[in-house]
Amino acid sequence: MEKQAYWVGFNLVRGIGSVRMKNILDYYGSLEIAWDAPASGLTAAGLPARVVENFIQVRSSVNLEKVMEKITSQGVQVYTWDDDIYPKRLKEIAQPPPVLFAKGSINVEDDWAVSVVGTRRITPYGRQVTSEIARFLAENGITVVSGLARGVDAIAHQTALQSGGRTIAVLGSGVDVVYPPEHRKLAEEISVQGAVISDYPMGTQPESTNFPPRNRIIAGLSLATIVVEAGETSGALITAKFAVDQGRDVFAVPGSILTPQSEGTNHLIEEGARPLLRMSEILEVLKLENIPEKQANRKSITATQDEKKLLQYLSQEPKYIDEICNLSGLPIQSVSATLTMMELKGLVTHVGGMNYVAAREQKATYKVN
Repeated sequence: MEKQAYWVGFNLVRGIGSVRMKNILDYYGSLEIAWDAPASGLTAAGLPARVVENFIQVRSSVNLEKVMEKITSQGVQVYTWDDDIYPKRLKEIAQPPPVLFAKGSINVEDDWAVSVVGTRRITPYGRQVTSEIARFLAENGITVVSGLARGVDAIAHQTALQSGGRTIAVLGSGVDVVYPPEHRKLAEEISVQGAVISDYPMGTQPESTNFPPRNRIIAGLSLATIVVEAGETSGALITAKFAVDQGRDVFAVPGSILTPQSEGTNHLIEEGARPLLRMSEILEVLKLENIPEKQANRKSITATQDEKKLLQYLSQEPKYIDEICNLSGLPIQSVSATLTMMELKGLVTHVGGMNYVAAREQKATYKVN
């Protein structure tokens, strides 16, 4: 049986998220071994009694081969922490989802992504601004991420598609349960020109408690989050908070002080979010000028095996060269020489004191010699 099946199996267990999944992996080394473990072993791995009971029930009632057959038959892709194509930026957040289900595909172009979120009760002003933002992003080769909800989300997705760009919709349900139902056709279109994704198992219904957690994925996939319109209790503000917690930029579109839909965005600006006054500010702040050219250049960049290995351990958080050596298992002389060449190629940036970060536009899987 494929290793992915065990990831999917553990993902079916209520109470097992990223923290407990990591504990299981640390204790057993593989989910395949953990799947057959006795209850006492799972307790030793850090699972509370209630979660162990949930696991035993799932293990005894689920045929993993049939589950995987169903997933494959519906054209759904599965991405786990073990997969190279798992979104690297999402993997950097505090609690990345161990499993992602996707209709469509996630690819290296999506390393350049910005989320556009906001109220379901959109005003004509919000509709116009959302369309202009999504069109601008798409035309500049930036993937538009949102949540497929009514209002701002739907317009952002639709405009990105109409502009020939990529877009990713993150659901608060299984990828086979589109909500709201009137967006099924939109979801199908997105899956052709991007991806509809979720960390919830197939068949999961869109319960209200599912939506706040999925917002961390919207923010986590993105270099920045743009809030167009949002009331004081809008879920878009939750996405903005996740973005701040993840160290990502937040833009807010200023609005009328007389409209309830602008209360949340104006408050974000008051709290320090960047007011979005010109579209070009997005590119300037995020250093995303000339993305189409950078995409073309990246295809011609060839990374050696050692360069590709080091890229796995580099992010936007500075890492000292000794730590990179320890993580990669390569000798210091090799790491030093490889980092120098990677800097010349624009794959990494030396930020002083022998500390390195991955260049934002180069966080991807490269062709290997």
